Amino acid sequence: MRPPLRRGIVTAALAATAVMAALAAGPGTAAAADPPPPHPKVQVEIPGPEAASGQTLAGSGHTLVPVNGQGRPAPHLSAPSAAADGEVSKMIDNGSTADRLDIVIVGDGYTAGQLDQFHADAKEKWGEITGVEPYTTYQNLFNVWTVDAVSAQSGVSGDPAQGDVKDTALGSYFWCDGIERLLCIDQNKVDSYVAKAPQADLVIVLANSAKYGGAGYNEPSKTLGYEGISTASAGNAKSGQVAIHETGHSLGKLADEYFYPDTPGYEHYSGPEADQSNISVLTADQMSADRTKWYRWLGETSPDGGTVGAYEGGGYYVTGLNRPTDGSIMRILGKPFNLPGVEAMIAGFYRHASIATPATSTARTLRSSDTARVVVPRLAGARQLTVRWYLDGRELRRYEGRTAVPVRGLDLGRGAHDLTVRVVDRTSSVRDPGIAAGLRGAVTWTARR
Repeated sequence: MRPPLRRGIVTAALAATAVMAALAAGPGTAAAADPPPPHPKVQVEIPGPEAASGQTLAGSGHTLVPVNGQGRPAPHLSAPSAAADGEVSKMIDNGSTADRLDIVIVGDGYTAGQLDQFHADAKEKWGEITGVEPYTTYQNLFNVWTVDAVSAQSGVSGDPAQGDVKDTALGSYFWCDGIERLLCIDQNKVDSYVAKAPQADLVIVLANSAKYGGAGYNEPSKTLGYEGISTASAGNAKSGQVAIHETGHSLGKLADEYFYPDTPGYEHYSGPEADQSNISVLTADQMSADRTKWYRWLGETSPDGGTVGAYEGGGYYVTGLNRPTDGSIMRILGKPFNLPGVEAMIAGFYRHASIATPATSTARTLRSSDTARVVVPRLAGARQLTVRWYLDGRELRRYEGRTAVPVRGLDLGRGAHDLTVRVVDRTSSVRDPGIAAGLRGAVTWTARR
């Protein structure tokens, strides 16, 4: 099992190496003799080794891999194939890109004749994701786009054997950094396809393979704005779980809850308090006394089994860091998010999705013939968002729950009036007031009779 790569140490080492090389060259050395700059690298999370039986750890640390993968040129496509290459479809439509969390799915290793299979695979993976809470409840906050990437050959490199090379649109390959299950891509090629979609908040790359594997590229894109890339094998069920786990990092900003027994350097953590919401140096009693971290959930029964407490081990360290539960999806594939994890994921959803969107323009004054309309996402299940209307600050109780209010029914007096709708998500899955503050929205119109 590979321990997580310490990026600060590696960065310093690379810088020191560059300085030493410059000193060795000495003054007056021709620029042409300078060594070529190193290929840019990106940190990725390595999925845990697949367990033949029992539990599969969600990950086994991080490593640095080349941004451009194996650096092979993009495949040359015939004219009929090129016509389909880059075509964008809206697989799930829940509203405008400005008001929804937009996921872009791109396939690799699908030839022009296999694009129907790619679309079927994308629907299947999205169904797998929405089978996990809180995705299930909040699935209508998402738009899902597919972008057709036509490959010259079917399948991806490293499948079935390490030496197998396939000519594919995104350059996907197993055996990345010498690890069979690590499924890397050429990020520049991926970005060229993602850029074709109207918006991307999260990216999933589906490889045309049944082999177990994946990777988490969890650094936000500086150019396209997405929060991360998850790679997964389209035909492998556990690879889908890898993708869900990776969204825990990119959307939920959650830490890994697994750890490394018998690994030098990771026996005990003695540093400062962790930034992430789901690991802590504190015990349950200390959290409760200090009213910090996940103290609001202590003692509650969690979806992943057991009760929320402070379980030793997490953030890769065997001791010194605690996690909320024994085995959430941030530690073990196939498990649900624990209660603090669900709360963090909901916060991540609402960073991108709006709870109330005006369907009637707020830029003009509404008259008696107009109707004020608001788009409110529906939740899956019986519980829905709270919708309340106010006229000049006074609640119009008869319109509670409605998404449209006719102006003529308001009995307006003289002058201008403020008509406001306030939408709130009163989910019991959020207890942090700071997060709850982001689960509300309001729209105000000016109205005259």
